[in-house]
Amino acid sequence: MAVTFSHLHTEAGLKSLDEYLAGKTYISGGKLSKDDIKVYAAVLGKPGDCFPNASRWYESVSSHLAKSFPGKAVGVRIGGKGAPAKAAAEDDDDDLDLFGDETEEEKKAAEEREAAKKASSKKKESGKSSILMDIKPWDDETDMKKLEEAVRSVEMPGLLWGASKLAPVGYGIKKLQIMLTIVDDLVSVDTLIEEHLTVEPCNEFVQSCDIVAFNKI
Repeated sequence: MAVTFSHLHTEAGLKSLDEYLAGKTYISGGKLSKDDIKVYAAVLGKPGDCFPNASRWYESVSSHLAKSFPGKAVGVRIGGKGAPAKAAAEDDDDDLDLFGDETEEEKKAAEEREAAKKASSKKKESGKSSILMDIKPWDDETDMKKLEEAVRSVEMPGLLWGASKLAPVGYGIKKLQIMLTIVDDLVSVDTLIEEHLTVEPCNEFVQSCDIVAFNKI
């Protein structure tokens, strides 16, 4: 339920505030909040002794604000006979609906906080790795072109095959050296080898796979 204080520059308004603060330390609970600052700004000065609850509350808020603004104050006065009348005439300044609609600035600030919260909760973009792999055939009769086609047919989210070449092993046998880039959180090299490259249909051509180089990007 909304709490409204009206005409806090008048005795009637201060009386209403004083009655509300009976048995309370602050406006909205046991700790200083924006509600207290909002009401404090609408009170022209420290309430008199005839408003003990409001006076005590005002002193408490003033004490907290003094700690936040430690600079030495020389004292200022706000002049103008029309100031109280103007304040009484403007409902937005005198009628403080502590649970009313937010201002545009408050809404924007809340949206920015929410966006920042969502951004911080999102998983950071995973790193990437560049890998050089040796893929060996069964023998010198293995069709290396079909071997490479079988290797490149393996598709996984976060896997990108790169440049390749054939390199001699010995006894007329050649191996396929191929580059690949992976997104670390999406692709496991062990899974790629054990569950894709060395099982059907690739194992018709592939005898073994070895990691030659593994570099973080």
